[in-house]
Amino acid sequence: MDMALKRGKEPSEVAEIVAIQALNFLARDPVRLGAFLSETGIGPQTLRASATDPKFLAGVLDFILKDDDTVKAFAESSQLPPATITAAREAFG
Repeated sequence: MDMALKRGKEPSEVAEIVAIQALNFLARDPVRLGAFLSETGIGPQTLRASATDPKFLAGVLDFILKDDDTVKAFAESSQLPPATITAAREAFG
């Protein structure tokens, strides 16, 4: 997150970017996406519209952070350190 902040982005902007990356990560994995949709009750048809809601984006990061294997997989996929993912979630409040 620090690198993005040095480029003039606000913490909330960085958090949104990380959360959208996390949502894309979930979308590429049918098993994780299915679990996420089941847990949230959101249907595939409303997923795109929900992606503009900060509470939804915080929930995406909550889902990622609740499982160590998912955190590691997302961190590797996004090339973000786990601490950045945690900081992004904290930026949502």
